[in-house]
Amino acid sequence: MSVTLDVQVPSQYPADKVFKVISDFDNLAPKVNPQFIKSIETVQGNGDVGTIKNITFGNAVPYKSAKYKVDAVDTSNYSYDYSVIEGDSLIGILDSINHHVKIVPSSNGGSVYTQTVIYNCKGAEKPSEEFLKKEKEVYENSFKAIEAYAAAHPEAY
Repeated sequence: MSVTLDVQVPSQYPADKVFKVISDFDNLAPKVNPQFIKSIETVQGNGDVGTIKNITFGNAVPYKSAKYKVDAVDTSNYSYDYSVIEGDSLIGILDSINHHVKIVPSSNGGSVYTQTVIYNCKGAEKPSEEFLKKEKEVYENSFKAIEAYAAAHPEAY
């Protein structure tokens, strides 16, 4: 059994610029949202498909760590897929969590940050609605914080 969460956040910035910023997530997230992510460390690989990374979460999240694997990177279509494969962020009831991030160009010159999160359950128990609501808020707020940082530092992106 699986549960899907869809996140969409519009941006005034074009898809290529947003994807460039999102591609720097490992460096930006701990700077702009240390209460959610303390650090991201590459354990194996160079960032391409197959790379393994550890996330250490901040105090605003009810778990401490996650290990994830990069599943796909498609720079021409502004997409990035990864799967959480270990850690207490699997909350004892999940086998894995698949993330599909895509930046979709908008007709107004901006874009839409989309993230589909698939929680793959071990059995019949699934994440609560309250848990999913909080997760969605974390993803939305993280994107907004990263976007705001990039807007304040245009020379970097």
